Amino acid sequence: MSRLNRADRPYDIVLFGATGFVGTLTAQYLATHAPEDLRWAIAGRDEGRLEALRERLPGGAGIGVLRADVAEPATLRALAEHARVVASTVGPYIRYGEELVAACADTGTDYLDLTGEPEFVDLMYVRHEARARETGARLLHACGFDSVPHDLGAYFTVQQLPKGVPLTVDGYVSVDATFSGGTLASALNQFARARQMAAAARDRGRHEPRLVTRRASAPTGAPRFAKEVGAWALPLPTIDPQIVRRSAKALGRYGPDFRYRHYAAVRRLPVALGGIAAVGAIAAAAQLPPARSWLSDRLKPGDGPSEQKRAKSWFSVRFVGEGGGRRVFTEVSGGDPGYDETAKMFAEAALSLAFDDLPPTAGQVTTAVAMGDALTERLRRAGITFRVAAAF
Repeated sequence: MSRLNRADRPYDIVLFGATGFVGTLTAQYLATHAPEDLRWAIAGRDEGRLEALRERLPGGAGIGVLRADVAEPATLRALAEHARVVASTVGPYIRYGEELVAACADTGTDYLDLTGEPEFVDLMYVRHEARARETGARLLHACGFDSVPHDLGAYFTVQQLPKGVPLTVDGYVSVDATFSGGTLASALNQFARARQMAAAARDRGRHEPRLVTRRASAPTGAPRFAKEVGAWALPLPTIDPQIVRRSAKALGRYGPDFRYRHYAAVRRLPVALGGIAAVGAIAAAAQLPPARSWLSDRLKPGDGPSEQKRAKSWFSVRFVGEGGGRRVFTEVSGGDPGYDETAKMFAEAALSLAFDDLPPTAGQVTTAVAMGDALTERLRRAGITFRVAAAF
């Protein structure tokens, strides 16, 4: 159980943004899989839609409804005061997220979200980390496909390697799925705000404590053919390697000198070249407001594919870890990453914060640091695979 006594707040978990596409999937998962004694509520700005969602959920009569609006900070403060854990799906977070983070940090409420926006995460560290440490709040970002499989996968891989020696881990991501509207919106924002993102990263660097006796890095690798996985490896410009590096900085188990690299794994060279060209084209288009608006309209936040399409989707992240004369191949895999598995990861992370016996942490922390073993076991029981494929 978290450091807040259950009697202190009426709800263990409040899900904010519950009527959005991923929010609804998360609410359905909680209603179906949560323990019977979970006290939880759904929250958002439209009470009518919230009530309609509650009626559709199993056991809906026991689920609370809270009105909260990002344009009304007092409602976010009230939401935070009613919960031990707040889970937010309301993005893009750089536009809509800070007031809720601030309210949770100030009230000692654990907070988690689905952001993949490095600028937002860095700004929240600079502005709210100190207050969260004072109140005991745990602030966790990137608790969906960004970046749970990569963060916990690297953590799982490190545990298969010797202690106290330099370690390297490379992650290779394969996906067959439709990206979410929220993911597209976040990516376009990042491409359009490259200077602001770099400035936020520099500012965070000035505030973060530096490692003295250890090193942890996540350099951008070069495109190459990776014989170890039999695919072309293309560096992925996502938040995931930053999250892995922060876990490595916080946990001594990653060794005295840790390095992580993050790639997309593509079997065929023409597809790899097309992927590079597509990313470049999107990045260029994001600099032009009309083009950015056109791209945003193709897949809006809250939109998503059908259940049939999601049922055919899958992801696999293969890791190659080395250190101390040992080499290990591991894998984290599951179903539809952008929606079904993200909702599962998000809900299980919230339940872990609310109920599991976790190490004492506070401030902005990663899933590996706050919940590593407990969340890994939860996800395994929920059907996500963590396995050692080979070791030498």
